[in-house]
Amino acid sequence: MLKKESSFLPIVNNNSRILILGSFPSVLSIKYDFYYANKRNQFWPIINEIFTADAQKNEERKQLVLQKQIALWDSVHICERENSADSQLQVMKSNDIKGLLTKYPKINTIFFNGKKSQQVYLKSNSDIDIYTKALPSTSSAYAAMKYNEKLAIYAENILERLRNCNLKPNNIAR
Repeated sequence: MLKKESSFLPIVNNNSRILILGSFPSVLSIKYDFYYANKRNQFWPIINEIFTADAQKNEERKQLVLQKQIALWDSVHICERENSADSQLQVMKSNDIKGLLTKYPKINTIFFNGKKSQQVYLKSNSDIDIYTKALPSTSSAYAAMKYNEKLAIYAENILERLRNCNLKPNNIAR
């Protein structure tokens, strides 16, 4: 039976420069009310390793990404699904990415945590002029790539964009 669900609010502040978009929170993430809460998801181990951190609690994780100028959100706002698989998502409404970028103009990069997030984003946001790039899914369901490969890709891309943090802000509101 399909279940209708809504995404989380974004984790973002006025210093955010990078937005990492997932597709939609997993069943476990919704149960624990936090992004990437499934212990098998590699997102938090990757972020911890990139920044030599040990954020284990939700508030620590939230503060870590915000301190590192990273915002988190999902492409999908409302969907119906039976389980956590992206292939099972029936998108009913996308999140207002353009509105978020207008409110937080320092965000100049969007990374997609997996291809589904990018597909949903492009359906309603292809006109937004901002740097975007799909990164491999950190989900345990994406086993085609080993952890160390994902870590290297995330580290290279995130750190490169943060080193260039003086890149122009987005021009969505202009």
